[in-house]
Amino acid sequence: SDLTGPFSPLVGAIVTGQEVYWEEVNANGGINGLQVVLEIRDTGYVVDNHVQMYDELKDKVVAFGHSTGSPHTVAINPQLQEDGILAIPLTWYSGWSDPAINSNLLPHGAPYCIEAQNVIGWAVEQNPDLSTLAIVSLPGDYGQDSAAGAKIAAEALGLEIVYDGEATVVPTDEAGLAAAADAIVSANPDMVWITTTPTMFGAIFGQALAKGYQGLWSGAAPTYNPAFVAPDSPIKDVVAATTFWGSYYETWSGTSPGTQEAKALLLERRPDITPFDFYFEGMIEAKIMHEALLKAYENGDLTQAGVLAAAKSLEEVDFNGLAPNETYVGDANSTVQRVMNIIKPDPEGLAAGTSGGTVIVEANYTSANAAAYEFTGACYVLGGG
Repeated sequence: SDLTGPFSPLVGAIVTGQEVYWEEVNANGGINGLQVVLEIRDTGYVVDNHVQMYDELKDKVVAFGHSTGSPHTVAINPQLQEDGILAIPLTWYSGWSDPAINSNLLPHGAPYCIEAQNVIGWAVEQNPDLSTLAIVSLPGDYGQDSAAGAKIAAEALGLEIVYDGEATVVPTDEAGLAAAADAIVSANPDMVWITTTPTMFGAIFGQALAKGYQGLWSGAAPTYNPAFVAPDSPIKDVVAATTFWGSYYETWSGTSPGTQEAKALLLERRPDITPFDFYFEGMIEAKIMHEALLKAYENGDLTQAGVLAAAKSLEEVDFNGLAPNETYVGDANSTVQRVMNIIKPDPEGLAAGTSGGTVIVEANYTSANAAAYEFTGACYVLGGG
């Protein structure tokens, strides 16, 4: 887990969600009497650390219930396959839905590539005059899978890409962030699709805004941080007015039974927490692993190989509305997740403590293009392409 790196404000809450879920399971008998023990390590979002910690833990655990980061999970995936161990990635790279890559992984949520098609499709539905798009992204599986989806959407919807900044920005290059902002201002697109860390988004957004850009913004969900609309944020009003995002699960103010149950459990076991949507992600990951462990116990094989086999036989994981149900049986085109929620920033709800900084504006959404898209493999191929 990234507990001190660029995604730590989000991942810390996700880990808390996992801890709360398993505390409840253990308090109610565990896995048919067996207690689940979590081994948590902080990678700092450094790939080498991720690989090292995998090596340290692989003989101590039955499975990896969480693996932060696309490049990090890519780095351990050959070892997962060689060792026959299951992992649940905290990354929505479309390759995790590709059978050529995911033999040891259980993905969940709409991949970045499908997410881009959904959100851009929704934006055009809401803004029929939208005709131009700029793209900015990190290099690698996270940024470029998202950029690939944006380009698929642009082609399908007849949008002109007036600035293509795919793979042009990295966290340590402040000049590159400024250059991206300048390029956006110069191109003046109707909408920017950006996939970066939250800190990078804040820098690019703020500089483009200061230079007069007034268009719409969106991007892959991990780009957004509710801190952008906190009461003391100088950009809260403009972020609320000009941005919208996809969400892989319901928000804190969601009304489904699954969301209400998750929220009640969080508040019971962590009464001092404040509303934050990312707790739910940890509970979703834990629910998937819980179903795999129950199935493995039923099969009489709780070894690493047994848990992996059980996980790959799950025909449905039902989140009771907290997130779209998942299936791990079938071909890639039928199992890839296409459903998500469209959300907007909610500074008023965050200030009042009634939301985690976002509110759903369209639930269980799939754009026409995402629904029709024939998924046969990763939108962005590892190593480029």
